[in-house]
Parts: sequence; structure tokens; C-alpha cells
Amino acid sequence: MKSAYELAMSRLEKNAPTTALTEAKKRELAEVDSFAQSKIAERKLLIEAELAKAISDPSEQAALQKQLVSEIARIEEEREAKKEKIRAAR
Repeated sequence: MKSAYELAMSRLEKNAPTTALTEAKKRELAEVDSFAQSKIAERKLLIEAELAKAISDPSEQAALQKQLVSEIARIEEEREAKKEKIRAAR
């Protein structure tokens, strides 16, 4: 007799079967991650340099922090979209 977890997993497998990733897709996903992390690091360095210049202006610092957060979120959204596209490709 199957447990509730096993039944749920078998139903889930019927609705959205899992697919094994090929080595090429794994490399592509790793490249996407690496590229996104490098872009995030680049943005952090640039904005942190601007923050150092704006040490005496708290409102400008807040604006720069907000800009950094939004840029990181945008880069991460792009990364996830690219990764989903790679995963969906057959």
C-alpha cells in the first residue's frame, strides 16, 4: 500500500513528468548562473564605488541601495527565464 506522499508524487509525475538534463544542458545552465553572478558582482562593485562617493548624502545612498536591489532582482529574473527556456528545450 502506497503512502499519501507516494500517491501525490505519482500524480505529480503524471501531470508534469520529470526529464533528465543532458550534460550539455547542465553546462548551459551553469554558464547562465556564472554569467548572472558576474553581472551581479559587477553591479555591486560599481554601485559600492558610487556609495563611497556619496558618503555625506544619505538620500543618495538610499537611492543607490534601491537601485542595486532592483538591478539584482532584474538580473535574477533574466537568469531564471533563460534557465527555464533551456530546461523547456527538447
